Amino acid sequence: MLELPGQPLLDKQSLVGACVRLPLQVDAIRLAAEVANLPAAAWGTTGGRVGVHTAAEALFLRGHAPAEGDLPIADRPPLQSLPYVKWIISSLIQASAQRCLLARLPAGGAIAPHIDRAPYFSQTIRIHVAVETHEQAYMLCAGQCYVMRTGEIWALNNCARHGVWNAHERLSRTHLICDFLPSDALLDLLSHGERTLGTHRPDVEQHVAAAGRR
Repeated sequence: MLELPGQPLLDKQSLVGACVRLPLQVDAIRLAAEVANLPAAAWGTTGGRVGVHTAAEALFLRGHAPAEGDLPIADRPPLQSLPYVKWIISSLIQASAQRCLLARLPAGGAIAPHIDRAPYFSQTIRIHVAVETHEQAYMLCAGQCYVMRTGEIWALNNCARHGVWNAHERLSRTHLICDFLPSDALLDLLSHGERTLGTHRPDVEQHVAAAGRR
């Protein structure tokens, strides 16, 4: 679904700005080990994502890629083998989970700058949790550059212009990405999060912009 009937549109500029690091932590070692145990056959496709997102492999845990049509948002079979992930999205973050996926960007990969424009994206709050990453994995949003480290939980304003560059020559970058309906608990986390962790990186901006011209 590209729209959630009855759900209001959110002022994500006020709620999130660009990126907010939430005052929550996950067990980074447990999360990485659980995802590493997925069978290799689970990977290898874009999970139905199109456009700029074809630079990354994806595995949907809840719902489907919007390009696959008006399909229900429900748990998918891979989530059953990821109990810690399921706990993160159902209990640690106290809000109603919508679409949820694992996205793996290979070494040197970039996702060109874009804005998620469908009403669904303005009705939900997007959360990123780094599963495997490094100091050369850059998230750009609204002109600021962020490094999201393992153990951290971030909110991203995907209704602002954003993109990604994995600048490492060998290592991939995998994130757990999940959209949530706003709840009092999640809005409270946002209000107490860190909002000034972005930096100005013209080199990263130029590289990510160049990915959109290829």
